Amino acid sequence: MMRFFQRLGKSLMLPVACLPIGGLLMGIGYWIDPSGWGANNLLALLLIKSGGILIDNMAILFALGVAIGMSKDQEGTSALAAIISWLTVQTMLGAGVVQLILGADATVPAAFTKINNQFIGILCGLIAAGCYNRFYKANMPDFLGFFAGRRFVPIMTVVTTLIVCIPLYFVWPVVYSFLVGVGETILGLGPVGAGIYGFLNRLLIPVGLHHALNSVFWFDVANISDINRFWGILEGGVLGQTGQYQAGFFPVMMFGLPGAALAMYHTAKTNKKKVAAGILMSAALCSFFTGVTEPLEFSFMFLAPALYVVHAILTGISVGIVAALPVRAGFQFSAGFVDWFLSFKAPFALNPILLIPIGVAFFVIYYVVFRALITAFNFKTPGREDDDNSAEMNIELGSSDYAAMAKAILEGVGGAANVTNVDNCITRLRLEVKDRLLVDEKKIKAAGAAGVVRPGKTSVQVIIGPKVQFVADEFKKLVH
Repeated sequence: MMRFFQRLGKSLMLPVACLPIGGLLMGIGYWIDPSGWGANNLLALLLIKSGGILIDNMAILFALGVAIGMSKDQEGTSALAAIISWLTVQTMLGAGVVQLILGADATVPAAFTKINNQFIGILCGLIAAGCYNRFYKANMPDFLGFFAGRRFVPIMTVVTTLIVCIPLYFVWPVVYSFLVGVGETILGLGPVGAGIYGFLNRLLIPVGLHHALNSVFWFDVANISDINRFWGILEGGVLGQTGQYQAGFFPVMMFGLPGAALAMYHTAKTNKKKVAAGILMSAALCSFFTGVTEPLEFSFMFLAPALYVVHAILTGISVGIVAALPVRAGFQFSAGFVDWFLSFKAPFALNPILLIPIGVAFFVIYYVVFRALITAFNFKTPGREDDDNSAEMNIELGSSDYAAMAKAILEGVGGAANVTNVDNCITRLRLEVKDRLLVDEKKIKAAGAAGVVRPGKTSVQVIIGPKVQFVADEFKKLVH
């Protein structure tokens, strides 16, 4: 199971790497025109809309990334299947179709207006990858031969997704409504309730259900409307109270998560620090400046889920502490520097400058806690994957006949029938086999491999060096 989540996390790295630039573009545009969101300034409009191409379609990017990363040979058909699965869910569980199912006089549950989320994107990606891995070699009768093999994958993806939509139709609104009820229940708990809300807000992001709680505290489901009242858009705000469900997110998003990013960078392997820095530091800047945290959170959410739970707990503590203090700030976009600075002018702002020392404290806490846990439990955060070392990067193959080498390695692992999965990292061919007893390490090394590692009962890693991609491509041809 842990291997599955680590592979899922690795699959998300490509779309996650695209997100920080989108968040920064939106943040700069919002900074230029915070009241009109581009309506009052052409440059702001262009920046907000161009950044929104990525941020607003994050779920689709996740569907594509997961489908490609989790498929056996990262072939493009899996990406096509992911889009098909995504469109199927968005159509069949969209408000329009649900309205037709319930009838014109019925009220569509709010859950179906929030079906466009990262969880659904990941789910569609997994469906697509599963269908590809199962059906890409499917045989058909001669008269249906056109639909054999990879062409059969999209067909089965639609069928599978439609089946998955049936339980989702019943389960999604129930869970969503339950969480709304939980939010309404903790409203009267003051700062403690705010802390519980902060914890659940982060914890539910992977499944997209944080919107249910947000509707209670930030908007008008329970007549709280913390955001609109803080900015004076609605009447009824109370100085020292309004904004308590927003202010505590600033120390986490502006300081805490960047501290976590620094800890992950410092604990990355030496030869991977540059790669890790590219992902982590750009995501940390995005979190600090704009409050868009998904690029950073999804970079370790599945690679080290225990760390994500710690992050949710620390968020709850921050929101609870700030709610108990005479400190209030709010946002219209997210809890980043832009909104913090703009909130000084809000009618119910209260000592927002104090969020800076609080944030510095949370930077230190996040850094110390994340670094301690990563090193103590060897969490596979970005840059710490078990796939290569600096010595392996210097390996040179004795031959450039990659096809012959792949064929010899395949014989050494027991033939194509014994191989269930093929993947590769920077220097290693990573295989899953049915019968470990059929693996002959002497044959594999005789093929030109530098070594063989067996991290699990059915896992085999063949050390080849930086040219492993060429061998892996030939190996996949033989297996698939």
